[in-house]
Amino acid sequence: MADSEVAEARPATRQEGAERAQREESEAERADRRWNELMQEIRVAQTGVQILFGFLLSVAFTPAFGHLSHTNRLIYITTVVLGATATGALIAPVPFHRLISGRSIKAQAVRWAARLIFLGLALLVATLTSALFLILRVATHDGFVPWLVGTVVAWYLACWVALPLWARHRYTTVPEEPAGS
Repeated sequence: MADSEVAEARPATRQEGAERAQREESEAERADRRWNELMQEIRVAQTGVQILFGFLLSVAFTPAFGHLSHTNRLIYITTVVLGATATGALIAPVPFHRLISGRSIKAQAVRWAARLIFLGLALLVATLTSALFLILRVATHDGFVPWLVGTVVAWYLACWVALPLWARHRYTTVPEEPAGS
């Protein structure tokens, strides 16, 4: 089934229709553009999560690791597993594309890649939260650590979720449908 047939099978949202009319692009061109945009976005996230994951893996081989409490070791293990899953989700669109390339399903690949990236970013927030919690617990042994970590998580959510949703709501214009449509 060609990309244009898939697009006809799924009705476009009002926003997609407005964007397509404004850009004057075919479904295949739109899928190509959206794929390229996703790949640009993922490059930033992949680099960060891979560096963080590499750092997390190296911690277990330091002399101080042997002195961690049982609770801190569990937090560390959780952090490593979260980092591994975030890395997997953020890298997944690349092999996904390789395996479906040439099958005329790029529009679906874009949707799946976007979902994987969203999942990867959610796992990255969890990894960063867990890593920050562990580091501050070990460094300070103080009761304010959960409050500080909670504040940082709120900052992540404000920057990564609230601000984009606000901008989407504030600046997205959707042409009204004619009466009787």
